Amino acid sequence: MRRLDINCFAEMNVFVRVVEDGGYTAAAKNCALTPSAVSKLVSRLENRLGARLLNRSTRRQLLTPEGAAFYERSLTILAALDEAEQEAAASSAPQGTVRVNCNVDIGRLYLLPLLSTFLQHHPGVSVEVFLSDEVVDLISARADVAIRSGPLKSSNLVARRLGESRGLIVASPAYLAARGTPKIPADLADHNCLGFTFSQPMMEWSFVSDGGQLTPVSVTGNARVSDGNGVRELAILGLGLARVGFCQVEQDLAHGRLVSVLEGFMPVAKTEVHAVYVGQGGKLPTRVRAFMDFLATNLKIH
Repeated sequence: MRRLDINCFAEMNVFVRVVEDGGYTAAAKNCALTPSAVSKLVSRLENRLGARLLNRSTRRQLLTPEGAAFYERSLTILAALDEAEQEAAASSAPQGTVRVNCNVDIGRLYLLPLLSTFLQHHPGVSVEVFLSDEVVDLISARADVAIRSGPLKSSNLVARRLGESRGLIVASPAYLAARGTPKIPADLADHNCLGFTFSQPMMEWSFVSDGGQLTPVSVTGNARVSDGNGVRELAILGLGLARVGFCQVEQDLAHGRLVSVLEGFMPVAKTEVHAVYVGQGGKLPTRVRAFMDFLATNLKIH
């Protein structure tokens, strides 16, 4: 039986603050404690668990593998406690802030237009949206939900499928008139291919070969942008070819600002889009569960 004089939730909360605030001093300020008291609490927690949670250095504290696992479980437990308190105080109505990290174009085209409806349905909830095409770590970014496209890496994150989008290679009519239209993937060697700043220096675009297998083709270009909408804008301006999702350029194709090329060589399989979050679905805070349920019903990627 657990001793009653041990406040596990207080220790857990202080430990989480040390991790998220980057050290004892900042955590102490947020917890209204002295740095010495915070250090003692963390040391007491480690002694009780029989495991080192943090590797100390002069400037920062780094999580050990055991510490990282305990941190993630602590987030789930503290969220459940927060949810229980909110439900008791507000008849289960979702309250608090939902922090969302989202692909720029999916956010611009699909997520942001829906926020007004979500907030009207849940007046006790506020939403913070961070738009970036780079894959972030939910824990270090302190995000509740991330919306990601493409294959998911194996992790302890829980994923909820939101839809799928097919990929295209596009260029402006002016660029194609000046440089010619590529007929086969090998023709890309003679073209300027636009890329992303967060990708590898050597870019590869995959195409379907005669045998039906995906074959990578090396491409080069003289411009890179940090997000898909920036790449799209450069393509419209005639700077080069861009590999994008259909959802990004649907209106541009319809109005003739961009033209799709090499469609016969593009993979048939579409890129799946998921919302991912930390923890098990049944233990989500009501604010996050309400947001996830809303996305699953209303955000339709195509």
